[in-house]
Amino acid sequence: MEQKRVVQVNGLSKLYQKRKTKEIVKAIEGVTFDVYEGEILGLLGPNGAGKTTTIKCMCGLLKPDEGSVQIKGTNVEKSRLKALNHISAVLEGNRNLYWRLTVRENLEYFAGNRGARRKDVQTRIDHLLDQFNLKHKENELVSSLSRGMQQKLAIAVALLANTEVILLDEPTLGIDVETGYEIRELLKEIVKKENKTIIISSHDMPVVQDLCERTVIINHGKVITNEKVDNLIDLFETKAYCLSLGEELNEKQLQQIETHFPIYEYSNQKLEVTLENDGDIYYLMDILKSASTIIEKIDRTTIDFEQVFMNLISREENEYVVSSSN
Repeated sequence: MEQKRVVQVNGLSKLYQKRKTKEIVKAIEGVTFDVYEGEILGLLGPNGAGKTTTIKCMCGLLKPDEGSVQIKGTNVEKSRLKALNHISAVLEGNRNLYWRLTVRENLEYFAGNRGARRKDVQTRIDHLLDQFNLKHKENELVSSLSRGMQQKLAIAVALLANTEVILLDEPTLGIDVETGYEIRELLKEIVKKENKTIIISSHDMPVVQDLCERTVIINHGKVITNEKVDNLIDLFETKAYCLSLGEELNEKQLQQIETHFPIYEYSNQKLEVTLENDGDIYYLMDILKSASTIIEKIDRTTIDFEQVFMNLISREENEYVVSSSN
């Protein structure tokens, strides 16, 4: 059965002019990807990669120079209000709330912004307060809540709009581990029971690995990866090794490893390294052979998505430097 596309991002490009130098900078260039009904998609990228610009274009907050965004078949630029009826966003977490209003008042206020009458949303508000374990805080000012509770309320506000698509920017930023797990479970439940589509932008890689089936990674304004998380982990897991050595590496060897292998860890005569190219294993052996370093044991090592992300970024950075210098 073919998946339904609910969001289509097609060839987005956006230029900025620096105020002081008047230099033209490409924030994003040709960004293209689809989001499908009922999935949780990770939208990732290092700071300055173009991720935020992409998000703002998707929400109609920025007008792209080229390309388009369609939500449920409606062009965001041409019919912004109609398109935004299908998407709600939590941008930068708890900044989406009014701190001088209570928890319930925030829910009522933002429902009113969407055109809902107060009496028509009370049942839904009660459900969300129970679902997010905020019922006992409903009459407290948002300013008095913990960061985690503010974050949960911001997500509840987005859900109150009952849109098909929810965009969450850093939903677990600055919250404690327990609340982070609670938010993860809530999002899984929402997708499963309410068939929502969720787009998550996050630097919290365990959250991405736990929640997202697929990830789009942006760097230097371009999409460098659009792939299932499990496929990426499988790809790099075959190239991740742990070597137990019979003696310490010397300074020259460490310098060679640091220069050639962007992702490695070394302590107590144990070297964990991720190989980017098939031939790298021979280069590594040459480094160890140069000082007759004894290898006691070699194992494949378990890799997590944070390592995958760093590997992809470092590889793309190297390619970017080479292309920029030509």
